[in-house]
Amino acid sequence: MPAQPMLMMIQVLRLTVAASMLLSALGATAAPEPIAAQPPAEAASAPAPVSAAARRLYDASRSQLLQIRTLLKTQDSQASVGSGFLVSQDGRIITNYHVVSQFALEPERYRLRYATTEGQEGALELLDFDVRRDLALLRAVPAQGQDLGKRGELDFRSRKDSLSKGDRIYSMGNPHDVAFAVVEGTYNGLVERSFDGLIYYSGAINPGMSGGPVVDESGRVVGINVSMMVFAQQMSFLVPGQYAQALYEKSRDAKPITKPVWSRLREQLTAYQDELTARFIAQPWQSAGHQRYRLPVPQEQFMRCWGRGTPADTKGLEFQRSQCRMEHALFVSGAMQTGWLEMSHEAYDGRKLGALRFSKQYSGSFRNEALGRSDKARTAPFCKEEFIDREGLPLRAVVCLRAYRKLDGLHDLSVLVTTVDSATEGALGRFDARGVSFDNALKLTAHYLEGFAWTSANTKASQ
Repeated sequence: MPAQPMLMMIQVLRLTVAASMLLSALGATAAPEPIAAQPPAEAASAPAPVSAAARRLYDASRSQLLQIRTLLKTQDSQASVGSGFLVSQDGRIITNYHVVSQFALEPERYRLRYATTEGQEGALELLDFDVRRDLALLRAVPAQGQDLGKRGELDFRSRKDSLSKGDRIYSMGNPHDVAFAVVEGTYNGLVERSFDGLIYYSGAINPGMSGGPVVDESGRVVGINVSMMVFAQQMSFLVPGQYAQALYEKSRDAKPITKPVWSRLREQLTAYQDELTARFIAQPWQSAGHQRYRLPVPQEQFMRCWGRGTPADTKGLEFQRSQCRMEHALFVSGAMQTGWLEMSHEAYDGRKLGALRFSKQYSGSFRNEALGRSDKARTAPFCKEEFIDREGLPLRAVVCLRAYRKLDGLHDLSVLVTTVDSATEGALGRFDARGVSFDNALKLTAHYLEGFAWTSANTKASQ
């Protein structure tokens, strides 16, 4: 990489130029079809016995509950099963996007059907979706005397009428395609350190309940079933009802979607990653607490960080590790989840090993970082490697992009950085962003590089 342009820039611009030169050769390519969408797996757990209140609310809501099925176009074999509920007297229905994603992406191969609690069935149309909130708006197709409008609709709880932690709420749906059910649980507020708020629900959501309503004691919708935490007891998550209400109000008069939605998906994901990138870059880095290096550790506004290290009496290589990640991703299809950031660093002290043994282990750690490979959803990574001077601290940086085949202009970004200033000490950092534009990849790379430096102006001079 020519050094002259960088030497003429001030430090902030230097980082942007370095990032730009590392990424300038990277781009997207068109390629084959992605894997057919599959609904995300959810772990099963047995629902608790219901109370008299739960029975009362289920009886009052059962006419508005629906099972939502995705079927192959030419036969009745089920590809996926979920739940939904009526929100208007003319047959509008709310469910999760992931419940109908196969139809949304391949309408030539799939069709949508509903079934009521009494077994009445009919065809469905897709009107709109919100991939960020994992929501979809459907409409029942009128047919031969079957009119879902006569069954009424569920109302949404007002945003001004907030719930308190410990309030009882009730999840409904059709778990495992067995039978319609109601599960009584507890409202626990919004999930902390989350980019988009999800309701933390103490209750069991099972496969097949996705897209079903969660109501309060008055039968008003407060949330929509979306997922549960695997290997945890009674920890589930709900999309706040306000987002489903907004989707319905925005798109109640929308025309049915009959073509693959890749372009609409791209628009929604592009807007999302613009907001995510801007909010992340606006946050200053935290201190890693390392004596030698300043290493990038993010604020935990919408990420969670964990750390570990070797015991103080370790006789070989000593290290400290930090790993931070957003815990919520956007579901696109069975082969693709996107829309999150993660990063980590490892600081090594090999003075007890000596320069030769340390160099071997340090280089091995860098080589062992997996950067992905070509698949049906993304291209193989295209990488660029350069040596960068960061305020006197020499860094080896590798930047890679994998282009999305069906979402033109979006990429997965990976940045690997190692310090190369010492024969027996060093730090390895990694930053990953899923589903970002080329311009935002430049910004994120420059921001990440800004997080590396000496801990003080005197550190380098003392070496």
